Amino acid sequence: MLERFLDKTKFESYEDFMENFHVNVPENFNFGYDVVDAWAEKEPDRPALLWTNDKGEKIQFTFADIKRESDKTASFFQELGIGKGDMVMLILKRHYQFWFSIIALHKLGAVVIPATHLLTEKDVKYRCQMAGIKAIVSVGDKVVTDHIEKALPECPSVKALISTGPIVPEGWYDFNKGIEAAAPFVRPEAPNTNDDVSLLYFTSGTTGQPKMVAHDFTYPLGHIITASYWHNINGDSLHLTLADTGWGKAVWGKLYGQWIAGANVFVYDFEKFEPVDVLHKIHDHGITSFCAPPTIFRFLIREDLSKFDLSTLKYCTIAGEALNPSVYEEWLALTGIKLMEGFGQTETTLTIATYPWLEPKPGSMGKKGPEYDIDLITPDGRSAEDGEHGEIIVRVHGRKPLGLFKEYLHDPALTKEAYDNGIYHTGDVAWRDEDGYYWFVGRTDDVIKSSGYRIGPFEVESALMTHPAVVECAITGVPDEIRGQVVKATIVLAKDFEQRAETDRENLIKEIQSHVKRVTAPYKYPRIVEFVKELPKTISGKIRRVEIRDGNQD
Repeated sequence: MLERFLDKTKFESYEDFMENFHVNVPENFNFGYDVVDAWAEKEPDRPALLWTNDKGEKIQFTFADIKRESDKTASFFQELGIGKGDMVMLILKRHYQFWFSIIALHKLGAVVIPATHLLTEKDVKYRCQMAGIKAIVSVGDKVVTDHIEKALPECPSVKALISTGPIVPEGWYDFNKGIEAAAPFVRPEAPNTNDDVSLLYFTSGTTGQPKMVAHDFTYPLGHIITASYWHNINGDSLHLTLADTGWGKAVWGKLYGQWIAGANVFVYDFEKFEPVDVLHKIHDHGITSFCAPPTIFRFLIREDLSKFDLSTLKYCTIAGEALNPSVYEEWLALTGIKLMEGFGQTETTLTIATYPWLEPKPGSMGKKGPEYDIDLITPDGRSAEDGEHGEIIVRVHGRKPLGLFKEYLHDPALTKEAYDNGIYHTGDVAWRDEDGYYWFVGRTDDVIKSSGYRIGPFEVESALMTHPAVVECAITGVPDEIRGQVVKATIVLAKDFEQRAETDRENLIKEIQSHVKRVTAPYKYPRIVEFVKELPKTISGKIRRVEIRDGNQD
């Protein structure tokens, strides 16, 4: 399949990759027809999706199965009046109906809006009103369906509610019965052009209301790099990315690039995350590659890995938050596997990564890839020198790079603010070393300016996380008359240290401060330390430093 889209699929070095990687984009590309159905025709029995759950169930779907079920789903959706350009929200956790639905909606030329089951009534209203959502396909969990039904009176655009069960509330369509009773699917004559909107994500909104990130139908092709040249998978791989389907990382690791490569996607559908369960899945099913955020690896390294046969696991990638070097070193010591970091956004595909030809530098995101012209620019608009902080930008050169978002839907002013004059501004700050590796610093709004120094929150957080008292932390800047700003650490303590924080608070603070001075440059140490029970977070689990900063102004 890769040969359909790439002139060259094998590369001898990073330099070869950068110089010779090129995607040939077909006219009116549609992932449903041009990848799923193409595999079903060429190799119908090729494994596509190995679905398991926490109840011991297991189903292996082939590409022929996915074509058949997505066709039935598309026909069912057509009967409900869903077609080209219609907005459909999917709240499906890790249930296999997500894959049937997203492929079906692609085949119809509709717009897919993946969403988390954690949405409240208020969140559902906001999304329906902003996007004009026509239908919602949801898990039949009472908490989820109740939130949707409470929002419905203020969501006039919604014409159909569809439940995958077990609960199918009155007035809702039964997904499973609907697809079984559907008429044979008839492909629309012209479901899409390459420029049509195919996928819409509501960003997590760390500083405000979520934005609507719109991607066109070519977006899946941007993930060829993600799967084949970062996850390093091939047609024999069994790949696990742990993400829930409500988040953008799901299509990064559970769908587009993996199926273009012909890999088998492993899905573990669970209600509560238990590290030992993930290790059992790798052991029991022979998973060959695994991608998860650093938090997951922090849990895994606390388990007794000697109880599991992880010999099939050959490659691990890491993303979603910056990697603390201590996690890298511990995982390598326990498994012999190097964690290969990557960086991207909801608005992009993979932009910077530690590719297979590169030796990882723990804590570094890696090097830029061939699809995006990456640069770092300083606040005065010049390109940053090596070692100098700058905002990560993408230079567009008159054409939208494959994988870069089309627009913030219905918001031309916001689109122009981020994506103008031939430059897309990521809003993330990094620095580049002399070998071309990029190191994450923080969001532009998060960088602290103290006594002439620019201090990235992640640098200090990484140092803090190596102290046994610290479970979670957030670094923010506090106004200071002399220094401009000083560094403040807001810390969630390990249980073993909670009592000490009450009886020996000042000495514990001094101990943590001294630890940071030893681990990183002394000027970065937190002059203010606050202990809290929990940190404010977005619905996707990202720390809302803006809330902490606002509290600092009081």
